[in-house]
Amino acid sequence: MASLGQMSDYEIRLIRIFKTVVECGGFTAAETTLGISRSAISQHMNDLEGRLGFSLCQRGRGGFSLTEEGKEIYQAGLTLLTALETFKSDVNALHQTIKGELNIGITDNLVTLPAMHVTNALAELSAPEHEVTLHIHMEPSDAVIRGVMDGHLHVGVVPAVNLPTSLEARHLYDEPSYLYCAAGHPLFTEDDNTLSCADIAQHSAISPRYPLPVEARQAHDALSLRASASDREGAAFLILTGRFIGFLPEHVAAQWVAAGKMRALHANSQHYRIPFVLITRHDRRPNRVVDAFLRLIKSS
Repeated sequence: MASLGQMSDYEIRLIRIFKTVVECGGFTAAETTLGISRSAISQHMNDLEGRLGFSLCQRGRGGFSLTEEGKEIYQAGLTLLTALETFKSDVNALHQTIKGELNIGITDNLVTLPAMHVTNALAELSAPEHEVTLHIHMEPSDAVIRGVMDGHLHVGVVPAVNLPTSLEARHLYDEPSYLYCAAGHPLFTEDDNTLSCADIAQHSAISPRYPLPVEARQAHDALSLRASASDREGAAFLILTGRFIGFLPEHVAAQWVAAGKMRALHANSQHYRIPFVLITRHDRRPNRVVDAFLRLIKSS
């Protein structure tokens, strides 16, 4: 007797044909449903019987009827096809539902950026059809870089400054920064048309203690640096004292500019842009949540 080994797509197709023949009540009735001729159906049935080692049905002048083995094979076939449909449905559900965690590190003061790529991607991941737990870590850029490198962060958002070669960087946006002073500062009421760069350089300015690209560092070096700040929020504090001038990202300063508490100095010349990137490890393991997040970032 034949023994059924590994099943291929062809055997599954034969079982589907057999199922249709049974449910239609015979070869002739199944022709229209299957879209093949009676002789082709007969050939497929002979092939299936040969592979299984059983006669599955009686066909001829006496009409169509299942053998005892045919009845059992029909029921087993239903079980198999139902399992296949369940498997296909489960796989499709995996593509539609994302499950897991995302640990993302973001450097300070980016939430007010007009370009909302990260926020929009996180919104998509936290939609009701997904089961993703989000963990956001607000840290200095060097801490974010270390976190991605040691693996406790999946992704990070940092300035594109002094990045290790072990990290893969995807450009997100450029952040423009301008030189600001606050109300009460001697330059606040000065006309830019009569104000020279030499005049500006005479006033106390803030030196940043965080990573900056060369262009930004050169802009600071041209000033009289008499105070320092570990981050942009610290620089804003010092500027608002009315005693210092300093560079701030445009989106960070916008609230004070709108309130009449800050203004940009020589905006046409006193500015620079910092590229921000999304970082991951080059050798990271496949992760459906991270992969989905990267796709969402790319499409936004």
